[in-house]
Amino acid sequence: MYVSLEPCSHYGKTPPCADLIIRRGIRRVVVGCVDEFSEVQGRGIRKLQEAGVEVTVGVLEDECRNLNRRFFTFHNLSRPYIILKWAQTANGFIDDNGRALAISTPFTKMLSHKLRAEEDAILVGRITNEREHPQLTVREWQGPNPKRLVVDRTHPLNLDSLHAHNIQSLIVEGGTKTLQSFLVQDLWDEIRVETNLSLTVNGGTRAPQLPGNAVVAERKDYDGNTIVVYRRNK
Repeated sequence: MYVSLEPCSHYGKTPPCADLIIRRGIRRVVVGCVDEFSEVQGRGIRKLQEAGVEVTVGVLEDECRNLNRRFFTFHNLSRPYIILKWAQTANGFIDDNGRALAISTPFTKMLSHKLRAEEDAILVGRITNEREHPQLTVREWQGPNPKRLVVDRTHPLNLDSLHAHNIQSLIVEGGTKTLQSFLVQDLWDEIRVETNLSLTVNGGTRAPQLPGNAVVAERKDYDGNTIVVYRRNK
């Protein structure tokens, strides 16, 4: 059996995965990375080994840690994995002098809906909600809609509450003040910026400034738009 994450050895919402592996008579298990969750931390591996299962650990470890980054963030930091996301013009604005602006292409819009289907919740600020009335759904993709959150000064974000409700990932879609508030507090794990390289405006709301510890993890071009994914510099 090949697994990206160490099989658990404790009772939670389900019985221990390690017990099932042993009962099924699986003789060899290849584990990508050790589970850092305090209830596991190598106990699953030891349980398998003590039952006579051959265990290999650390195969494609970096890739497996990246695959499980939401899980690790949720358990290690007691908060969701936070993705800041915005679209901007070629000259760095997110609107046209305060008016909503179509920056994404039909294809990149579909990709945004795909991302929503993969994450647990999505957040916007009050001004964006009142001005644009965003649906924040996955209507152009298959999958569940993320939980919709709107914040303002009287309704601030409560990360403890999100953790208590088992929300492991959160997309923040703006506007600039909301996005900047996360950056100022250093509350981010990933930043996705879509730039329309052929679109400029003569004024409007400036896109947020990228933090100094953001490094490019991925860059892709779609129909004249570029999407760059940033993660923290380790």
